[in-house]
Formats: sequence, structure tokens, C-alpha cells
Amino acid sequence: MGDVLPSAVLELCVLVGVPREKAKEVYQVAQKADVRSIPLLEPEVLSVFVPPFISKQELKATNINNNAFRKTNRRSFRKKKEKSKIEMTGTLNGAQKIPETEDISVPKDVDLNGLPQLCFPGGFYITRESREDQFHFLVFTDVCGNRTYGVVAHYYQPMQNGHIASNGQVHWEAAQPFKATPYFVPFAVCVISRYPYFNALKDCLSCLLVQLKHYKDLDVDDHIKEFAAKLSLTPSPPPGPLHLVFNMKPLQVIFPSQEDPDSPIIDLDLHLPFLCFKPEQVLQIITCILTERKIVFFSSDWALLTLIAECFMLYMHPIQWQHTFVPILSRQMLDFVMAPTSFLMGCHIDHFDEVCKEADDLILINIDNGDIAQSKSSEEETEIPDIPLEAGRIFIRRAENLRLHYDLELCHLSSYIDLGEMQLRRRNWQRRLNAEIQQITLQLIVNIFREVKDHLNYEHRVFNSEEFMKTRAIGDQLFYRKVLETYMFHSFLKARLNRKMDAFGRLEQITQTEEDRFSSMLDSPRRLTMEKMVSKRFNPQYMISKRMGMSLPNLQDIVPKDGPTRSSSHRSINTNHTIRPVPKPANTFKIPEIHFPLVNQCVQTYYADFINHLSRAINIVSPENSALLARYFYLRGLIALMQGKLLNALSDFQNLYKTDIWIFPTDLVRKMVETLSPVDRSQAEQKPELKRLISQVLDKQREITKVDDHVKKFELPKTHMQLDDFVKRIQESGIVKDKDTIHRLFDALTVGQQKQIDPETFKDFYNYWKETEAEAQEVKLPPSVIERLDKNECVYKLSSSVKTSKGVGKIAMTQKRLFLLTEGGRPGYEEITAFRDIEEVKSTTVTFLLLRIPTLKIKTASKKEVFEANLKSECDLWYLMVKEMWAGKKMADDYKDPQHIQQALTNVLLMDAVVGALQSSKIIYAASKLSYFDKMRNEVPMTVPKTTAETLKHKINPSSGETFPQAVEVLLYTPGQLDPSEKHGDAHPKLWCALNDGKVVVFDASTWSIQHYFKVGSLKLKCMVMAEQSQVWIGSQDSIIYLINTHSMSCNKQLNDHRSEVVDIIVENRDSVSSEAYSCSLDGTVIAWSVSTLKVNRRFQLPCDMLTAIKFHNNRLWCCIGSCILVVTTNGSVRQKIEMEDTINMSLHCFQMFPEKDQVWASCSNSSELYIWNMNESSAPLQKISLQDCSEITCMMKVKNQMWIGGRGVSQGKIKGKIYVIDAEKKTVEKELVGHSGHVTALCSAEDRYVLSGSGKEEGKVAIWKVE
Repeated sequence: MGDVLPSAVLELCVLVGVPREKAKEVYQVAQKADVRSIPLLEPEVLSVFVPPFISKQELKATNINNNAFRKTNRRSFRKKKEKSKIEMTGTLNGAQKIPETEDISVPKDVDLNGLPQLCFPGGFYITRESREDQFHFLVFTDVCGNRTYGVVAHYYQPMQNGHIASNGQVHWEAAQPFKATPYFVPFAVCVISRYPYFNALKDCLSCLLVQLKHYKDLDVDDHIKEFAAKLSLTPSPPPGPLHLVFNMKPLQVIFPSQEDPDSPIIDLDLHLPFLCFKPEQVLQIITCILTERKIVFFSSDWALLTLIAECFMLYMHPIQWQHTFVPILSRQMLDFVMAPTSFLMGCHIDHFDEVCKEADDLILINIDNGDIAQSKSSEEETEIPDIPLEAGRIFIRRAENLRLHYDLELCHLSSYIDLGEMQLRRRNWQRRLNAEIQQITLQLIVNIFREVKDHLNYEHRVFNSEEFMKTRAIGDQLFYRKVLETYMFHSFLKARLNRKMDAFGRLEQITQTEEDRFSSMLDSPRRLTMEKMVSKRFNPQYMISKRMGMSLPNLQDIVPKDGPTRSSSHRSINTNHTIRPVPKPANTFKIPEIHFPLVNQCVQTYYADFINHLSRAINIVSPENSALLARYFYLRGLIALMQGKLLNALSDFQNLYKTDIWIFPTDLVRKMVETLSPVDRSQAEQKPELKRLISQVLDKQREITKVDDHVKKFELPKTHMQLDDFVKRIQESGIVKDKDTIHRLFDALTVGQQKQIDPETFKDFYNYWKETEAEAQEVKLPPSVIERLDKNECVYKLSSSVKTSKGVGKIAMTQKRLFLLTEGGRPGYEEITAFRDIEEVKSTTVTFLLLRIPTLKIKTASKKEVFEANLKSECDLWYLMVKEMWAGKKMADDYKDPQHIQQALTNVLLMDAVVGALQSSKIIYAASKLSYFDKMRNEVPMTVPKTTAETLKHKINPSSGETFPQAVEVLLYTPGQLDPSEKHGDAHPKLWCALNDGKVVVFDASTWSIQHYFKVGSLKLKCMVMAEQSQVWIGSQDSIIYLINTHSMSCNKQLNDHRSEVVDIIVENRDSVSSEAYSCSLDGTVIAWSVSTLKVNRRFQLPCDMLTAIKFHNNRLWCCIGSCILVVTTNGSVRQKIEMEDTINMSLHCFQMFPEKDQVWASCSNSSELYIWNMNESSAPLQKISLQDCSEITCMMKVKNQMWIGGRGVSQGKIKGKIYVIDAEKKTVEKELVGHSGHVTALCSAEDRYVLSGSGKEEGKVAIWKVE
């Protein structure tokens, strides 16, 4: 059984020292021998305090067995029982008794036998002088890598005549004839926790030590037991904006929460390493960690060893150290540094020379003086590589601006007069500094590894490390070569391939440039390593004026980009997002007091108080503050579970679906459901929300599948490949992803042979492709040429030096044009033609002496003279390439789809690689197999209807990056808004595209670049609506409504009240009161929701077998059911029924309201007819409109005084996706638009200025149409 019950703050507490008898014996020996120091002793575990602290009998009396929810990886520890003073006195003159023992259950990863030497890592010494209380920190790691943390407090008690004093005073024996010299005995209290609460537990122990000094020796155990009991009843806060406050007297101790479920708890001062090391040295240490070296920290302060090591672990987040982590080695453990594998350990500075001599290949880091050294090496190459130059430069600059000294913050502030105020001010300053350091170190990690994603194949989980290394600067390659071999990087790759949206993913996405977004969207051929043609990138995001609302741009003024800006291989890092971060505001909740003696009644009283405090807090919090509400529900559910009230606990956990699903304890709830008694199970089944919760939890358990987390490095094939294997190999290589293109490539490479490809052919093709990429690095254009090119142009192909009608030079091909790079004293630029201006391309020969020289001729519309180039052996290939680019550009212009030119460019480069790789007389014929657009132009008329050409403004591809097109299921446009919590870039209007299997792609509608990608559920998404400015609701086939936070672009809430697929959601906006949303499911259920509180206001069932859509008009709901439309009140009472008498066997598929004309428009499944009713006069005759050349109507949208109808129909003899624009007044078709090769699946309006249409899986694109 797993560890499903969240651990309390305390796992166990241990008192370590030496027994009284041993201390007395050593003391007496020292007195008799008159020695100045007492010999070194071995400390022992004196007492162990493990929860629960109430008796077994009382525990059995409670309603719940908490052990059913706690982890089972505990083991028994047998320790000697201490005898009471009375027992000891009674046996002085009696017979010797065998020492009693007791069994104690402790966590498996805590070795109590080895704990004493870690509590006293420098040895146990009885001293002649009292010392101040001291603290240090421990970290324990089990075989699975799970960590447990310890905070150790040392305190000293005086000893006189072998007796430890009480009340801090020396205790004198009356019979003692002289006053002996007092000695001081050290003790250690060690608190062990599952959580790294370093500062909080240090504060708790500080309060304990103040009180311990006033207790007698035999009372210490009782007091520590009370202390441990308090902490064992203190829950750890759930991730999010709520910290718990614990009154330890005199301090108010704060237990901080994680920022989110994937973030670590941070309860230490992250700036400590910057006080000990220069930023350059911090980078060196980070490099040693990333390259998994054997690292040993040294310091004279035991506490610093753990704190500094932990800081560096947090600097790496979300990358995690995978090896041995022992930040404190006692003197008995020094041989650990002889370990053969990577590790991070810590030693006292006194052992520096010994460790340095005994072990090889160590990185020795002296915290006290800031030195970093290496021990002798058995390898040739052991130097610490430099961190990537640009990333390191940004880190150093930002680190040097950190405000590290708290005293500087106090200069202008008043003096403290209250301890609590002093604590709060210091804590707030530390939180701000910690947040800034986290931002700086996370930005460093992102800057180092940002471009890893460019070399990943997600479908086949391949990382092409060889190609990634080729894009690294020469000075950075040693660093990357070492890092890429590490376990840490392998785990990092797994997370990237799983598309995990952790801290790295979020920051990488936020700081991504517009150019990078555009490049990923177009999936351009990779030609990365070339001098930049433009010194400064064009980033439209920062050229848009800041305003409260942002609108969709005038698309006729936007020229679609033809491709991404070509960046250098070692591109500069975007530093525009380096503002000083502000930590997220956090609330605090004060835990109620715990009363003693600790009996079951007191514990239950404490739980009841806790529940009452939380209930009051829940009633006070505004429903809009759902994040805080979720934390209160979580804690109340946890405490109710501890009380044994399982149904109450389940109800509170159920509320997390509507407040914050991220902290829903799935494993715990599943275990609760499994342990429900028959009576509780019966009661739960009577409550719909609990019945639904139980069903969901059990269904999820059955659906659990093992996640594929393997990572492969790309390798060339070693066996012959059939088509399917070839497709996989090409996709893994990163050359191209589209399956249809790879099929054509397969045909090209197998011309004249069996339909399989041998490893040598694949190798030749792959190597030639990569060689052309490498050659692109060497192309250096003079400034006079760069000035003539657009900012987003790149040279993809250069011919050899040839004679042309414009002089001698090399023909250069970009994604837009052909030009001649003239040769001679000063290389120059001669324009040949833009692809869109070409009128004719010919491949001919010219006679020179007795030779016939192959020549390419290009006729341009704007020029009289024909361009000629004597390309000789290259002529046939250039002829194919120019024709393909010409055809691709024409189609891109006609269909307003820039992806066509990118596809043509890919085809051209594949032709080049095929010709370069094959040794055959049929290489030109083979290359022609890749002429896709040129063949389309010759075989199929490419004329776009005039109306379509005038109305269509742009096309985008939500399936970019996928291996095949995916159907667009739903579209939603959200206007630009800018509230105080948003960044400037978030204010842009957005287009939301729901694809199959729960995928959602979000475009910035001002630039048409992909901004976000996420997945909700795994089934088809049916509807989307913007419920309020910060929420988009998405209804799914899995019967769940997913709520998307438009700021974080994440789903952290769900509505689970439907029992079948959610088919429609509408929002009723009212000015006087908060708005309501209505959702309906296929089974006829309609639910009215409060948008602000997410509570169910009403629920009713319509009398039907199937409900497909709902609309709201005139305070009535219009519901499409089967062959009719029901008009019902908002409470579900039927007021009207509209049906078609002559279509009994037909089912309505979709409908729209036209309130201005009191009309309802509808269509039936598999029908091309529109039906129009009068809303107010049910007796009025039904109007019909038949759409010409239409085979099916799939969707409709009201825009101004028009009805836009989407479906499929015949155009130029083929079935196409068609849109009919109908004048509502005349009932006539104004426009017939043909913009999709697949049927139209979805329509949405953008501010009534544009209509956006989505197509099926045949094409999978979105078209943007201008509304007249």
C-alpha cells in the first residue's frame, strides 16, 4: 500500500546523548585522574518519540484506522528503556536485572543506529565550558531517491559529581566535602520530517530549547514528547497560496507551502551561496552539478554544509540531482568519498587535506573562503567546462544586481518594537529575494537548454543529440558534450518529450520570441547555422500599443509571412523578460492550540476546533478566490479524515473539482473509497456528487496505464526498410514529419528497384541532407546583398558558378525569390524574379561550338527580357525546383496559406538531397516524384473562385508539428483584454481551436502565431464558451466541463455533474446580478450554473432521448431535441414545441436564432435544406431554402444580417468544404465560398468583422474570412 496520507510536519523526534550512568562514570574517572578534558564518548539514542502519542487502547476507540492510509515502509527499532529514578534506587542493593527493551516503529529510510554520529558529526565531547545552542541540518535519501529531512539542535547541561543539573544550575550533593569543577554535557534533539522545513523547524526547536533548560533531567522526555506531539498533529499545507501558522511560544512559526504541486518547498535563505561565492563561482558549481561530478563541500559550520547544498539543488529546479546526496559526513563516514559514482557530500573543513589525498577526481568546494579546487585526477580531461557564454553572461549580470544584505533594507525603516513585526518584515524581504533568485536560476536553465526542443521527435520519443551538438558554439561544446551524457539530462528529456508544463516549460513558453513561435508553426526546413541577415529581430509583440482592450487586426493590411527569420546557430537569448519578479501573495491560517494531557478527547477537541476554524474561513472567503477556498477544503477534508468522518472528507475533496483540481489527492480518495463501510457506502450512493466522485475515482483506477517514458537517440538504420519503417526513421531524423511527403520521398528513393530502402541509401540521403545544412553555415552574404532581402528571407539553395544573361555568378534561392550573387571584384546582387511573378519556366539547350549546353529560361511578368542560365548538369534539377516553388507560391497566394510555400520549399530541398544521394541515370525522374504542387497545377485546375479569393484573408494550421492533419472540432474567439494582473502580451485576442483527443491549440489572433498548447481529457471536445474574462469552459464527450484559466492557460477546475457527453454551453450575461451558464448533455440534462461560484442553481431533465444544442433568448431556453425544438423556461417547464411535420424520420442537426427577425434557422442531418420558423407565430408556414451543390450542412453562424452556413458540397467536380453566406432578409445565397479540401466542421465570429471556419481531418486548417 502506498503512502497516500500526507505526512504531518513531524515523522519522529529523537533525543541523542549519553546515558547518565556513562556520563557519571567518565566524569569520575576524569576527576580522579585530574585531566583537563574528558575522553571522547560515543553518543546514543536516548529517547524516540513517534506518533501517535495516545495509547493503543484510545486509538482503537477512534472511528478510523489511520494506518490504513499511512505508508507501510516502516521498520522496527529496538531500544533500551530508561528506568525511572525510583526503579534505579530500588535495585541498587538488589540483584542485577536484565535491561528492558521496547520496539519502536520508525521510517525505513531513517537509520537510528547511524543517527547519533550525524547528530554529533564532529564527535561527542563533554566540555568544561558551556556553549551556545547550535543547529545543523540533515538529509536522508532512500533507495528510491525519496528524501527525509532532519533539524538537529545541540544544547548543554551542566554536570556536577556525575549528576546533570536542573534549572540550568549546578546540583550539589550534601555529602560532598569539596566543590568539584563542573562539566557540561551536550544533548541533541533531532526532528525528522518528510518536508524541508529548515527555518520553521529551527524556530520550533529554538522555542523548545528555551523551555528545556528549566526542566529537571527526568522531565525532559515528557516535555519533548509534548513538543513532538504538537508537530505530529500539524499538517503540512497543500501547494498554493496558503501558509500555516503554528504558535510555539514565544514565536509564531510559519510552515510555507509549495507554489504549485511541481515546485519544491522553499524554507531556507536562497541567497546564502551568493554570500559565500562570486557569481562566476556559483556558475562553476552549477556546471559541476549539471555534469554530475563528484562534489564535496567543506565548511567549519555544519549548518552551512546542508543549507548551501540544498540551495544549489533548488537552483537546478526542475532538473533533479539523481545521485548520492549526503550533505553532512561525520568523521566515521569519510570513506564515503571513495565511492566510484557521482555524489554530492559535505565535510568539516578539518578533513580537507585528508579527503583531498585519499580520493581522486573530486571537486573540492570551500564554503568558508569561496575556493573551488580539484583533487588529483586519473583522467586526462577533468577541467570544469565553461557554462554557455550568453547564458552565463546574463546570469552574472542579474546576480550582481541582487540586493543581498537585509541591513540595507532597514536603513530608512523604523526600529522594531515587536518580535512578531520583526519576524514578518524579515520574512517578507526573504520571500522577495528568494523569488528573484529562483527567477534568475530558472532563466539560466532555460537559456542553457531552450533549443533542445528543436531536436526532439515527440511521436517516436527521439532526441537527435548529434544535430543538437552541431548547433552549439565551439566554446560551449565541451559543456554540452558532458551534460548530454548525464542521468539528470536524460530525466529532463523525458519531461520534455512528455510535454510537461513545469517551471521550465512555462518560462520557456513565456520568453519565446514571436519568430520562434512562427517557426514552430510553419515547421520550416531546418537550415539553422548561418550568419544573420538582419541584425535585429522583428518582434511585433512590442510594437503594439498598450491599451485596455485589443481588437483583431485588419487582416487585409497584414501580409502573410513566408517563413521564419533565419537566425544564427548560436542565437542571442531574449532578455526582455528579466523584470524583477514579485512573489505571489500568500495567505496564512493559524492552527488552533493543542491542549494537554494528550488523550483521545483532547485530540478530538483539537480536530473539532480545527474544523470550526476552517469552516469560518470558508464562509468568509469570496467565491472568486477559488484558490484559497480549495486549500481550506483540502485541509478540512484531511482533518475530517483524521476524525474518522469519511463522508465529510469526501465532500470536501469533491469541492476541489470546482476550486482547484491540481491538489486533488487521487490516491488518498481512492483508498478512502476502498475502505468505506457498507453503511457509509450506502449513504454516499444517496448523494449524487459523492456517487459521481466514487464512480470517477474507481474508473480512473481501471484506466491507469503505464506512461511510456523511454528516450531514444537517433541512429541510422542497419536493416532494409519497408514503407512504414522508413516513415518512422525519417520522422525520427527530424528531416520531415508529414506522412504524405515521406511517402513521396519513399517513391523517389525506390525508383527502378524493389519497394524497400537499404541502409546505405538511407545513410547517403541523410548525410547529403545534413551536408547541405552545414553548407548553409558557410554562406556569407555581403551587406549590399542583405539590404536587398526581406528580414525573414534565407538562402536555401545556391548553384555552382554559372554564366547567365545577367553575368557570371551563383543563383540563389530563398523562399520568396531567385537572385544572382554576382562574382568579380565586388560581389553584388542581381534580381532574377520573385516566384509569384514567374510566367514561364523552360529547360532547353544552347549550342556553343560543338557543344549543346543545358540552359534554364525564366520569363517574368514585369520584364521583357527572358533570364537564361547555363546550368549544365544542374539544369534539370533547377528546372524542377523552380517550377515547384512557382506552383507552391501561386497556391499560397491563391489560398492565403503560407504553409504551401513552406511545403514547396521542403519538397525542393528533398529533391536536391535525392539527386545528391542517388547514383542512377533516373535521378531526375526520381526527384520529380516530389513535385507535388507542380503536378497539382498540371493535373487539377488551380483557379480559385473569385468570390472565395476576395473573401478569404488568411489560413492557419492548428495541426502544425503533427504527423497528419487533425479535424478542428470547435472554434472560439476571445477578444483582447488587459486587466492589472496580465502582462502586455496576454492582452491580445485569441483563437481557441479544439482538435481531436482533447487537444486545444490557442493562437494569438493579432499575429496568428501559436501561443499555447494543452490537453484536457482524452476524448472529443464538443463545445467552448468564454464564461467570463478569466475563464473558458470546454465541454467534452467524457461528460466533464473543463475550466481553463485564461491567465495561466491551464485547467485547474472541472464540473462533473453531467452523466453523458456535454454537447453545448451558453452564457446568459446580466448586468444586475452575476451571470449564469447553462450546459446540456446528450441525455437531455440541463444544468444552470452560477459562473462566479460554480454552484448548481438549477437542474432539470428534458423529455427526450437526445439533446444536441441549446440557445438562450427572451428568458427562454431553446433546445434542439431529435426532430423538434423545445422552448422551455429556465426552470425546465415546456412552453412551446416547434417541429417539422413532413420530416418525421429526420433529426435536427444544428440551429441558430435570429432574434432581430424573430426567426429560428435549422438544418437536419445529412440534408442540404435550411428550415426557418417564426418564433412568435407557430402557425406561420415553414420556410425552406435549398442550397445548390450542397450535400450536407454541418454548422451555422449568425453574423450581422447574414447567416453563414458550413458544410460540404461539390466544387469543380470534387467534394469540398463549402460555406454559404445567406442574406437573412432576402433569403438568398449572397456568396458561395470554397476554402477547405475537407468539410467545414466549425464556425465562429470575430467581432462580426471576420468569420473563422475549421475543417475536417482531410485538411485540418482554419480559414479567416472577411465579413462584408
